[in-house]
Amino acid sequence: MDSSPLTKEGSERLEKDGSQHSMGGGGDERGIFEYFGWVYHLGVNSIGHEFCHLRFLFVRGKYVEMYKRDPHENPDIKPIRKGVIGPTLMVEELGRQKVERADVYVLRLYNRLDESKKGEIACATAGEAQKWMEAFDQAKQQAEYELQRGYSTRNKLSMEAEINLEGHRPRVRRYAHGLRKLIRIGQGPESLLRHVTNLVANVQSDGYERDVSDAVEAHEWKCVQTINGVRIFEDVSHSQSGKGVLVKAVGVVDASADAAFEVVLNLERHQRYEWDMLTGDLEMVDSCNGHYDVVYGTYDPKYLTRWQSKRDFVFSRQWFRGQDGTYTILQFPAIHKKKPPRSGYRRTKINPSTWEIRDLNTPMGLSTPKCVVTQILEIHSAGWFRWKKNHCSKFEKSVPYALLCQVAGLKEYIAANPPLKFNTATTVVHSKVSDASVSNGEYEDGDMQDQFYDAIAADSSSSEEESDDDEVDKKDARVKLKNVSWAISSLALRRPSAPDVNKELDSHSSPIVIDPDLFHGSLHKGKDETDVNCWTSPSGTGFMIRGKTYLKDNSKIMGGDPLLKLLAVDWFKVDKSIDRIALHPKCLVQSEAGKKLPFIFVVNLQVPAKPNYNLVLYYAADRPLNPDSLLAKFANGSDMFRDSRFKLIPSIVEGYWMVKRAVGTKACLLGKAVTCRYLRQDNFLEIDVDIGSSSVARGVIGLVLGYVTSLVVDLAILIEAKEEAELPEYILGTVRLSRVKPDSAISI
Repeated sequence: MDSSPLTKEGSERLEKDGSQHSMGGGGDERGIFEYFGWVYHLGVNSIGHEFCHLRFLFVRGKYVEMYKRDPHENPDIKPIRKGVIGPTLMVEELGRQKVERADVYVLRLYNRLDESKKGEIACATAGEAQKWMEAFDQAKQQAEYELQRGYSTRNKLSMEAEINLEGHRPRVRRYAHGLRKLIRIGQGPESLLRHVTNLVANVQSDGYERDVSDAVEAHEWKCVQTINGVRIFEDVSHSQSGKGVLVKAVGVVDASADAAFEVVLNLERHQRYEWDMLTGDLEMVDSCNGHYDVVYGTYDPKYLTRWQSKRDFVFSRQWFRGQDGTYTILQFPAIHKKKPPRSGYRRTKINPSTWEIRDLNTPMGLSTPKCVVTQILEIHSAGWFRWKKNHCSKFEKSVPYALLCQVAGLKEYIAANPPLKFNTATTVVHSKVSDASVSNGEYEDGDMQDQFYDAIAADSSSSEEESDDDEVDKKDARVKLKNVSWAISSLALRRPSAPDVNKELDSHSSPIVIDPDLFHGSLHKGKDETDVNCWTSPSGTGFMIRGKTYLKDNSKIMGGDPLLKLLAVDWFKVDKSIDRIALHPKCLVQSEAGKKLPFIFVVNLQVPAKPNYNLVLYYAADRPLNPDSLLAKFANGSDMFRDSRFKLIPSIVEGYWMVKRAVGTKACLLGKAVTCRYLRQDNFLEIDVDIGSSSVARGVIGLVLGYVTSLVVDLAILIEAKEEAELPEYILGTVRLSRVKPDSAISI
């Protein structure tokens, strides 16, 4: 077995080729994916003491095993826990947490039907946590594939048990030999010990990919200065508004996004001193959850103030990782009772800022991973224009300039520390993909069997799939069209794609006339663009979707008019989020007019807050579904299929720039990010989207609700196209929510 690591691009290609082989075809052509690596098993023992054990986790197909030692080095070792991943397992990312004085990234696993069955594992880096979520998601797809093979397999699966991370360890028979495709997660126990020394002290043993948004943004960035290879931009469109000016520093760093993110988030003083010339003295004040904390800092910038006074500041950090692998860190000025004003220091209010870190797909043959680091900063407009007028001579002595120099410092620090360049979370190991299936007999145990649970995971590869071919020569490789501005510049040749109605809806049926006056929701329809606390249905031209040739060149095109008509929007406040809203007797789906519609698509967005809210969107088709269409397959398919295809693209048209950066413009597979429940009855399909099921989503929606009365938000829903016959994509439905008032929600 060759254990040499591949380049990142080669690794991604091997993963994707393996995934396509693994999930493609039928019967005996299916390969088996295997993931393995070291994790921390967290829990509480029988006498109530918390424990943290270093464990080797192995995911093979839909089966999971946990060991005390690496079974590759100890082939006769028996797993201490094992089981199968079933359809009710959920995986929630709890973020960065302190465990025995060390920072780790925690994943919570639980059974959505029985939350007494639960457990937690932790990883040394956020990248490793993401890979484990992908591993569980892959196992879930394997289980779904086997369930679709027939009743005999279904009966076998129903007899198998899930792994229990909290109960007593079961007796097991033996380790399953025969490795298929191996994906190793993490660098082994030595690397974990280096990351968190205190945690396990008692343990013994220009061909680059361009950025792309899925919604057209209004920012117009102009380069105004360069610092040590880092470009500084001004948002000239934003600066004309007379408010604060947005500036950003952008640099390419020779490291993975995971490694750069860990450096930026780390508060350790000696490391900060090596790259951060302004805010090197930072101290954690409070950790509210795994994705939100409060930090206190001091600096002594004698050349920055007239009085040469010491300064201190308090700010909050909120971070999350998108489905495309991009890290976003939001930094706001804050106050905290643990850090009142300090004698001898002048309390400073820091500039609101963001960090955005994303991997670059490097050219073939280049082994060093690279990422793009962007820091965006809000600066008072009067000071910025004064600095510009003086040719930036005074700007170079300002705090904003010192903050923007952090990107340059980070770049040089990582360049001077080669181990950081290769601190990637995943190593893919060469091995032939076997078409052999996993024998249930390998996991039989007459005494006891446990269960693992089902993974709803953020799949970074699903929304930005590559279509690589190992047979293509390097000389034939070309830059893929992945830049929004390029796509927009070619719109003269790429007309907005109108959905093929005859393809998705029954062409043999005559369309009915949908009278909008017969359908009313609690949120009124807007009269014009100045109306507030209302909804409208914009065209899809503000969104970028997969074009006809996406599988060949990753090109995207501007969306067209939505296939379905938005009938009404309900805005409810509830004590507890409500499922199956379409069955409510007062719902428009149950009205006489609603029952006559050929098909109604109901999206029930459950918003966690105090009180909770339900935002319900009702879309209708004027003809029945074509039974051979992608929409019909989605409406009548399995929950697994729906989770892998239901996509939402957000776009904040108007609103505070920090909220825009938090929400982003990337498409999100909702079934991979949060819990979605489906109800298919009569002439409708309802999707209940539990936003509160993800701690990341809760954090983002909490930020949005704080500014919601000043936001204009566009949403597009669509079914992700993954096969050539399904392309180009089309917009299923859109909605624009204009300055919605929480107080206007009605109780039900």
